[in-house]
Amino acid sequence: MRLLHTKTLKLHEFFGTSIPPYTILSHTWDEGEVSFQELQSGSGESKAGYDKIRGCCEIAASDGFEYAWVDTCCIDKTSSAELSEAINSMYSWYRTSDVCYVYLADVLPNLDAKARDEAIRKSRWFTRGWTLQELIAPSSVIFYDSRWHELGTKESLEILISDITKIDGAVLRDADKIESFSVAQRMSWASTRVTTRVEDIAYCLLGIFGVHMPMLYGEGDHAFVRLQEEIMRTTADHSIFAWTREGSLHGLLAHTPAWFRRSGDIVCSQSHVLTDDSFSVTNKGIHLYLPTRPTATPDLCLAVLSCHKIDKNMTNLGIYLQRQSEYCDIFKRSPSDSLGEVESATILELNKENIFVKQDPLPIKVPSYDRFIVSMKGVPNSEFAFGGVTPRF
Repeated sequence: MRLLHTKTLKLHEFFGTSIPPYTILSHTWDEGEVSFQELQSGSGESKAGYDKIRGCCEIAASDGFEYAWVDTCCIDKTSSAELSEAINSMYSWYRTSDVCYVYLADVLPNLDAKARDEAIRKSRWFTRGWTLQELIAPSSVIFYDSRWHELGTKESLEILISDITKIDGAVLRDADKIESFSVAQRMSWASTRVTTRVEDIAYCLLGIFGVHMPMLYGEGDHAFVRLQEEIMRTTADHSIFAWTREGSLHGLLAHTPAWFRRSGDIVCSQSHVLTDDSFSVTNKGIHLYLPTRPTATPDLCLAVLSCHKIDKNMTNLGIYLQRQSEYCDIFKRSPSDSLGEVESATILELNKENIFVKQDPLPIKVPSYDRFIVSMKGVPNSEFAFGGVTPRF
């Protein structure tokens, strides 16, 4: 782990138990951020982002810390191996920091309490994917405005932050409490957040779910599918399927956290009505063994999940599945803007089925071009002539 010396702004590398106490910066990236190479060479001192690094280090030094960590310059992003290791370690680094400084570049100084809270509420920092774990993981968080004036702490601003993010105050007070919240609830916290790169909306959630996976930039939405598959290896939480979306038939796994936007009140059922609530990924698709209830539509059934809404603990939720052919155990998820409901007391009366749902391959987004240049090297000009273009534009 590389750390900045708060007085010299020079980088030092530490390993394992030799890592000293350190502060850590949380911010949103803007133009002119200073990279690892630019900090090393000294060329970054003229860039706009250098002032942010210096401000962080000055606050850290005044708080008695010798070292600080800033993501823009403490990671060599030209090394894919180092970047992958850093992303998989990020939650842990924020968790073990002594204090996290949140720099809100769009919150002006010298505002009264009402204007301050409104400015915080509108800050871009609360819309970014990466800042979710940066808010939850550290035990101590201090917020600063654009001039590095203190705005408050995670503790003093808890009610406001919880209202903005919809994150339960128990998690804000103690990150270890996150394990008691369902997959659907945690996904809902990320449902309105965005990242610059499509894949990062998955990678920024690794620590939230306590999983690890390699970075494959270029895989697009498949990164989020991979994230869910990793989560499924660590939990039998059915709420991972408790999302809603209209559209066409598809698999059981969501393409984006946005599909969990309405799932913030869904929790795991504590009853033992569903005696086998495990699931697995097979070559036929995701396998579940669930009670099903027929519907009025042929080959459409409601599969009962082991989860419910917080205020309806005697009513299990279910997902609508379309059987792909008669007497077949292969299903597709039917599009719906709502989840089905089944009274828990009636579940034992339903038949249980082996269900396999294959995840459709996601389309690869290929850039489109309006023109191409073809270069033919080593061909004598006298032997060829331009004959035309097909199709014509």
